[in-house]
Amino acid sequence: MNRTNLIIAAGVAAICATAHAAQPASLLAATNPFAKASPLQYGYPQFDKIQNDDYAPAFAEGMRQQAAEVDAIANNKKPATFDNTIVAMEKSGQLLSRVSSVFGNLSGANTNDTFKALERELSPKLAAHSDAIRLNGKLYARIKSLYDKRDKLHLDAESKYLLERYNTDFVRAGAKLSAADKEKLKAMNAELAKLQTTFAQNVLEEANASALIVDTREELAGMSDKAIDAAAAVAKTRGLEGKFAIPVVNTTGQANLAVLTNRATRERLMAASLTRGSHGGKFDNTQVVLQLAKLRADKAALLGYPSFAAYALEDQTAHDPEAVNKMLSEFARPAVANAKKEGAEIQQVIDKENGANGNSFQLAAHDWSFYSDKVRAERFAFDQNQLKPYFELNSVLTNGVFFAANKVYGLSFKERKDLPVYHPDVRVFDVFDADGKQLAIFIADFYARSNKRGGAWMNAYVSQSSLMGTQPVVANHLNIPKPNDGEPTLLTYDELRTMFHEFGHALHGMFSNVKYPRFAGTRVPRDFVEFPSQVNEMWSTQPEVLANYAKHYQTGAAMPQELLDKVIASKKFNEGFRTTEYLAASILDQKWHQLGATQIPTDVLGFEAASLKAAGVNYAPVPPRYRSTYFSHVFAGGYSAGYYGYLWSEKLDADTVEWFNENGGMQRKNGDYFRKMLLSKGGTMDAMDMFRAFRGRDARIEPLLERRGLTEK
Repeated sequence: MNRTNLIIAAGVAAICATAHAAQPASLLAATNPFAKASPLQYGYPQFDKIQNDDYAPAFAEGMRQQAAEVDAIANNKKPATFDNTIVAMEKSGQLLSRVSSVFGNLSGANTNDTFKALERELSPKLAAHSDAIRLNGKLYARIKSLYDKRDKLHLDAESKYLLERYNTDFVRAGAKLSAADKEKLKAMNAELAKLQTTFAQNVLEEANASALIVDTREELAGMSDKAIDAAAAVAKTRGLEGKFAIPVVNTTGQANLAVLTNRATRERLMAASLTRGSHGGKFDNTQVVLQLAKLRADKAALLGYPSFAAYALEDQTAHDPEAVNKMLSEFARPAVANAKKEGAEIQQVIDKENGANGNSFQLAAHDWSFYSDKVRAERFAFDQNQLKPYFELNSVLTNGVFFAANKVYGLSFKERKDLPVYHPDVRVFDVFDADGKQLAIFIADFYARSNKRGGAWMNAYVSQSSLMGTQPVVANHLNIPKPNDGEPTLLTYDELRTMFHEFGHALHGMFSNVKYPRFAGTRVPRDFVEFPSQVNEMWSTQPEVLANYAKHYQTGAAMPQELLDKVIASKKFNEGFRTTEYLAASILDQKWHQLGATQIPTDVLGFEAASLKAAGVNYAPVPPRYRSTYFSHVFAGGYSAGYYGYLWSEKLDADTVEWFNENGGMQRKNGDYFRKMLLSKGGTMDAMDMFRAFRGRDARIEPLLERRGLTEK
């Protein structure tokens, strides 16, 4: 559940903007939709006019234009000033930003073979373009000359912080390296870009290719007739008429494991998930993982750091690997203890059901979801299937997510059909502030597709900036299975929570009230960015909100109070599992990225197993949420050495939920204060200073421990 950036353009994202300013004469055909800022409201992309062939020339011209702009800044004969250097950099690269935002977002949400080929071609070129900017000696000399006298420039707080961030960004990118080392770094960055693209494409391709294929309907017992029919239709599209196919989603856990009654089928489905990217063949990622780990360690060493984690974490709120290791280790023991306690309860159910006939078995990973629902039903007298009729997608969105945003922040929403979309399932909404003025445009893309990457995320097509005169155009993406025509979309509890979570990211983008593009919306440290989105999850079970959206999709009847109470009472259920699978993935991320350049192993799965054992999270019934070979967050995305950030942010989130409760809960005064002190500020100041200014102190850990059930003896 993360915000996404175009992986191959990540190096230039922070120095691109999206508005009108003086530019070099364009060599791009005027008919290209990217040649000028979109004429649609707020620069909303012209999806109906953009063709596959438009991207490559727009990228080429965008890079050429920004290179010319940067060259003019670096070679300016006049002494460096904040305006002619820093502000000029903020205004550079408008064309490149326009095409990057659309291409980057659609390559995740609606890709095709042309996108994939262009992504592979562009990744090293964009890495080289970014390096040409960040490693420009003349440009950095101007930035440093300003940085050295920053206290004498009489800058406002946001401008001064921008100057400091530019200096830090350039130094971390290698601006102080020798000429020879700069060339080494350029080669590393180009290769890293190619490998990350390869990893991401392998994960997507294998997810589509590694569907579980079964021969009979009986093997899929427990799934609904409609779901089985859908599996038959998927198999038919693959040339397997008469068979049934269940596609694999990106996480280790698979939704159908909760309903499949045939244990052998569950075992095969889990095996298909766990072995992705590691069993040879076209999409094997083991060598890609090793090459990425080695290159990242080499890059860190070149920049003067003992490991890539040390390099990456220095610029996060955690600051160093020791702090992250301490947090993860503190959670590991109680989390695994809770998971084992939960496993023992599941084993009792297994033995009770199967012991009489001598067919009992030991709990395995493929049994957990199926039998944990039985434990839930026994303990709380309900199961997930009782909830789904009350969680119809449109009601959750309009009467839940939007309703909460209205109550807390005064926002209102109006769906519109006049703007083009890139897929028929995409919906568009105008977002209005409490005073009636339009604040943003919100794009909702909720359904899974074979050409859409897994998971859930938010992105900005246009970011807010008073310097550039831009307003937000933000999007949420989920991967909810689309039902057959005429059938309602009924959400699981996790899907419901994810919808609230991702909208928290959207609010962070929409409430942005900053001057400079560098600081807009969610452009904050990776281990801070999940904080606002996790806070927004609190409203999903707020009684006033839950009562407003949790209505039976057929009768309109409200969820019975008894069932509603059980939902709230069961919030800590299965937290041992959830925390352990997350911790295992976070620990793998750190283990890979805390390696020195001479410590890279040769056996990916062996290293993974040893790492989990050493950390005490090698509890077989609870595998990592992501194994190394399909861990796109860290090997293809922006969370390298940063996956811990969800838990790090949740500490802030849990403490903030406590603040809301202490101050009266769902009230406009509380929402307005949270917006003013935090959501509107983007990255304009140190993230932890921002939190302290809001909360009046550092975050306490106790609310998080209590939330996750880790305080119980």
